[in-house]
Amino acid sequence: MDTERPRIRLRPKADARRIRHGYPWVHLDDVVTDRRTRALAPGDIAVLEDAERAALATVTVNMASRIAARVLDADPEATIDGAWIAARIATAAAHRARLPGGAFHRLIHAEADGLPGVVIDRFGDAAVLQPNAAWADARAEDFADALEGLGIRHVLLNATGRARGAEGLGDGTRWLRGGLEAPVEVSMNGATYLADLTGGQKTGLFYDQRPNHAFVAGLARGARVLDVFSHVGGFGLAALAGGAATALAVDGSAPALDLAARGAELMGRSGDYATRRGDAFDLMTALGEAGERFDVVVADPPAFAPAKPALTAGLRAYERVARLAVPLVAPGGYLTLCSCSHAADLPKFRASCVRGIGRAGRQAQLIHTGFAGPDHPVHPQLAESGYLKALTFRLLD
Repeated sequence: MDTERPRIRLRPKADARRIRHGYPWVHLDDVVTDRRTRALAPGDIAVLEDAERAALATVTVNMASRIAARVLDADPEATIDGAWIAARIATAAAHRARLPGGAFHRLIHAEADGLPGVVIDRFGDAAVLQPNAAWADARAEDFADALEGLGIRHVLLNATGRARGAEGLGDGTRWLRGGLEAPVEVSMNGATYLADLTGGQKTGLFYDQRPNHAFVAGLARGARVLDVFSHVGGFGLAALAGGAATALAVDGSAPALDLAARGAELMGRSGDYATRRGDAFDLMTALGEAGERFDVVVADPPAFAPAKPALTAGLRAYERVARLAVPLVAPGGYLTLCSCSHAADLPKFRASCVRGIGRAGRQAQLIHTGFAGPDHPVHPQLAESGYLKALTFRLLD
């Protein structure tokens, strides 16, 4: 280890045991701040010490963020270089190789895979890298080298998103290796999706819903399905693959709906798939006023509560989604409501959904609670890594 590596120290009130037991974040209020620590550049590597100056871990520092340090390695003398990054990625890839889905999955899920702030989704011989922390942004080429070592020829740096702003990072998207112009065809749960890696939302496809798509598809045989906030086909295409009679996709993005329709065409089901573009709340209201009823209704909105300050408004929005969706469900039909807001934990989200169902005047059973798939591991001490919830209700009347 470089003997000149900077050191940051926990305040006496900070709980060093949390770090020793695996907690990956050090909040700004828990760090001694002085001239030396304030002079550290975002992304610098340092040694974290407890209040008695005993070394705890190797961390990356960003004193401009509310997360002042992120643990990279429990070894205070670890060398954070290309070889270290490649070893972490190889460990993550070995897990994904045991999962269904082939070479199409979430390859790196940030802290849960030991690479704080880093998201990598794999699309066959292409990958999308999202370095949402300063240390990783500065080492994007090392990540690209490691991905090449896995046989990935095309690596896109997706440097966009709210998380980067919190780290003081700029936006921009560019190919680090290779390059693709056409959307990537992805087979998942028997459905065919088209992922636009350069122009779509996030990395182009939401792998996290894979098990929840499968569960809903199992309910959809012969059903008429409504997929609200459908993105590139999400639940609707999975339902068609599961034997649904028809599916209607609702979303605000014309490009996403176009990709969804092309996916249905590739599946040979274009005649059974329809799209409607517009505000989801307005369209659900219009469908209800028109007396439309569906056997299966799914609403998978964006994160209404991405952080605690937005929690109250976000929970009201989830309740409104439920209230507007309920009248669209035929008696005995099914309603799946989803949240990707880590600030809205499962009890709070479930309570909002139940209130919405009650205020719509219907009786329901909660029959299934779903989460992200195993390619999205949860850090056992970081609740934020287990953000996705999917509740499926059966409406009795």
